[in-house]
Amino acid sequence: MRQEAPHPVRRGSRQVRIGSVLLGGGAPVSVQTMTKTDTADAEATLAQIRSVAGAGADLVRVAVPRAEVLSAFERICADSPLPVIADIHFDYRLAIESAQRGAAKLRINPGNLGGPQRLAQVLEAAAEAQIPVRIGVNAGSLPTDLLERHGGPSAQAMTEAALRMIAEAEALGFRDLVCSLKASDVPRTVAANRAFTTQSEVPLHLGITEAGMGTEALVRSAVGIGTLLAEGIGDTLRVSLTADPAEEVQAGRQILQSLELLPGPHLVSCPTCGRCQTDLRPLVQEVREALQGIPQPLVVAVMGCEVNGPGEARHADIGIACGRQYAALFRAGEMIRRVPLADAANALCEEIKRLTT
Repeated sequence: MRQEAPHPVRRGSRQVRIGSVLLGGGAPVSVQTMTKTDTADAEATLAQIRSVAGAGADLVRVAVPRAEVLSAFERICADSPLPVIADIHFDYRLAIESAQRGAAKLRINPGNLGGPQRLAQVLEAAAEAQIPVRIGVNAGSLPTDLLERHGGPSAQAMTEAALRMIAEAEALGFRDLVCSLKASDVPRTVAANRAFTTQSEVPLHLGITEAGMGTEALVRSAVGIGTLLAEGIGDTLRVSLTADPAEEVQAGRQILQSLELLPGPHLVSCPTCGRCQTDLRPLVQEVREALQGIPQPLVVAVMGCEVNGPGEARHADIGIACGRQYAALFRAGEMIRRVPLADAANALCEEIKRLTT
């Protein structure tokens, strides 16, 4: 059974609205991703958006790299089940057009839009459309003067770049802002975001940029994003992976669930060792699949030996401790029956269904 744990005190931040999603100001931390299709192919892009929506995404970002994709982008915004964020670089006119064609938010880097006058035009378009703007600061594209002053793309340079860009936007009367400070490594990303929160109430988008693929990328993202979330920092996140965007969404949701910032099941499973008398992997995989899509904060334990097995199973909402031929099934701290090992998965999944439907 889940024990009450202290939750991180969320950093106070301003609130913005992205379509139907509130961000900052105490709203739940949202999970977003980015489509990896050619935006000109509206059907393929919408199919990917529906996939990530099914995986649990709250928001989706779509690249608008050239004028030729604007017609498709307008259709994507109209038919998307999620609020669509337009990702803009270099051409300020694409940002203006995206705002007029249905974007729920713009993502820009003011440093590559061509100067204050063009930034002002973009912000004016966003204000007319009543949509927020994310100022994206990336360690790989910082202003030259800050790189020289700080000796490279340091956390201090990132923080100063973010604060400068926000000050420019607010001087133009635009406050409906979100900010991100991302590097490809954890220490700089964490340090920059920590420093930023002491100087601004603008809501934060978290991520480790260009994290890579596989286990390395997942661990790097979980450590960086999770560290900040555990300190109460962050209002939305993207796990950037060289992978299907649905995998990014699943990873993001798991990070939130691990910190109990998102309700959902928690699977406890034995790592196995020489004491384990059965192959737990197929059983754990079957239970994991049974838990997909369940919103309740349910603790399920799948254990493989007599050392920690009974204790962990008793402490879970539902648990099973496997022996050589039989498995003991527990519910709410009490053993309710023993079943043959071959029936363990079915018995456990039946109990999960009974508690969650």
